Amino acid sequence: MDAFVNYLAHLVSGLGMVGLFAAVYMAVTPFHELTLIRQGIVAPALSLAGAVVGFSLTVASSILHNDSYPLFLMWCATGLTVQVATYAVLSRLFPRLPDQLAGNNVAAGATAGVVSLVVGIVNAACMS
Repeated sequence: MDAFVNYLAHLVSGLGMVGLFAAVYMAVTPFHELTLIRQGIVAPALSLAGAVVGFSLTVASSILHNDSYPLFLMWCATGLTVQVATYAVLSRLFPRLPDQLAGNNVAAGATAGVVSLVVGIVNAACMS
């Protein structure tokens, strides 16, 4: 029974961390991803999806490699910080990125999404 409770705790916490990450990420970007996505604009969906998947890999790696719950939470917080910093660096390197994403520049959205995904993969690997 302990294994099942541990599973549920990590599942609920992991999904909660992904939800928290998405909320924080959308709060720090200068546009409203969900509004744009509901309007059918693809570029912010690509960017957001890459960041969420990249962060999810960090959460998965943390669950896999940490046998203590506080360490799991610490590494999730670190992954969140790394992904938000990645967006900050991208928007410095590409100053028009927010406008390009809001304007449905799919190439910009794909680039931002792939960079976030790559950072998430490397970040997750660093935990192993």
